Amino acid sequence: MANVKIDCMYEACPIPLLKLARELKKLEQGDVVVVETDHSCAILNITEWAEKEKFDYWIDETNQGEWDIHVRKTRLK
Repeated sequence: MANVKIDCMYEACPIPLLKLARELKKLEQGDVVVVETDHSCAILNITEWAEKEKFDYWIDETNQGEWDIHVRKTRLK
């Protein structure tokens, strides 16, 4: 199972979501992509998209105002 990190620090939406979607297409079912971001809007955009696409996700606040958004590819797309 792969675990890929994407550095999206200082990047505004929709860039983190676009990078996440592109990376997930390359991965196998069960793999995880971690989006590192300091943009709070990315949390909302990514979680709404993940729910719509039926992907598992969870969020860790790594520092004040910085988050890791984990998205697991739970189905083939």
